[in-house]
Amino acid sequence: MNGSAANPPAHEAAVEFEALADDAWLLRLGERIDDALNARVHALAARVRAPAPPWLRDLVPAYASLAVFFDPAHIDAATVRDWLLQRCGESADGDDIAAAGAARAVEIPVAYGGEFGPDLDEAASQLGLTAPQLVERHSGGDYRVAMIGFAPGFPYLSGLDPALALPRLATPRTQVAAGSVAIGGAQTGIYPRPGPGGWRLLGRTPLRLFDARREAPSLLQPGDRVRLRAIGADEFHALSDRARATSA
Repeated sequence: MNGSAANPPAHEAAVEFEALADDAWLLRLGERIDDALNARVHALAARVRAPAPPWLRDLVPAYASLAVFFDPAHIDAATVRDWLLQRCGESADGDDIAAAGAARAVEIPVAYGGEFGPDLDEAASQLGLTAPQLVERHSGGDYRVAMIGFAPGFPYLSGLDPALALPRLATPRTQVAAGSVAIGGAQTGIYPRPGPGGWRLLGRTPLRLFDARREAPSLLQPGDRVRLRAIGADEFHALSDRARATSA
């Protein structure tokens, strides 16, 4: 079942609806990776979440879409779609702007290079920079969690300086350490747990990005503002010991 928002603002494309399941709609706002488009996704999520209807189970923002999960025992899909169409037809207002400005700010400490970032030197060389220059420019970025995906707690961070974009590895690693901070194309991301991966590893954070035992398992949430802080090996190990003690 497809549809689009009635009378969308002139500067915004219509929202397309796709039935994911009997209890979910996918709202497509576009097809590209774009900061402005992703901001529209989060603004729409804020408008859907603000009334907190009792049938709403979950919202999953992505770069250019929003998945809306509802309780089919309390409402039918057509009624949900009509309700969502109304939210889509509302222009972003002062409340949306205020919500974006009040987005949670999270600092992520990162130890760059060496054992923490085995691709740093080669990445810097490819970009025509020294390793310290790459660290300074990468850690100085103003990032936003565009979406959580790939693995539980994996944040796709928008806001990477376009001049720092790097192709993925021709042959992905079979094992990437938890907390690895990496560049893949025009994005930065952080691996929450050990596993395979093909992004360029610049550093590593000692923070636990995902812990199922926490009330909020994912450390970062869609829409969060993220600043990276370069740290040394001693601080990395001290913070890592503290994280282990806290989760024990």
